[in-house]
Amino acid sequence: MRIDLNADVGEGADDLKIFPLVTSVNIACGAHAGDAATMERAVAEAARLGLAVGAHPGYPDREGFGRRAMDIDAGTLAATIVEQIAALAALAAGHGVHLTHVKPHGALYNSAAVDRRLASLVASAVGEAAAGARLVGLARSAMGAAAA
Repeated sequence: MRIDLNADVGEGADDLKIFPLVTSVNIACGAHAGDAATMERAVAEAARLGLAVGAHPGYPDREGFGRRAMDIDAGTLAATIVEQIAALAALAAGHGVHLTHVKPHGALYNSAAVDRRLASLVASAVGEAAAGARLVGLARSAMGAAAA
């Protein structure tokens, strides 16, 4: 049996010190938290330690830390999710790392768990930006069905 110890990172805290304690990280992609420099440091440390690297995209809501559901046009939301994942994927590739998973953040994660249209949008965006990456979501949720 293998257990994956996972953490959301790059969200403002000095979290590099927890990297040796986990096996995978979900790196904030700049919309709800983080920036290119933070993403770069997190990817570099994850690569150094051999951790699985995943994207942690969220609603473009830095003020609310991505914890507020937002009424955004579907095309605009899909584009921002793809953009966030692609930005992290490009940084990761520079370190010889590919994204293994995507875990939406906060309100996006929770809303997609129950909203089938949103779940499908998220799954499609993940497929476009990170083909082959796993989509992390709640068990028996709309996201799981959309990913399947």
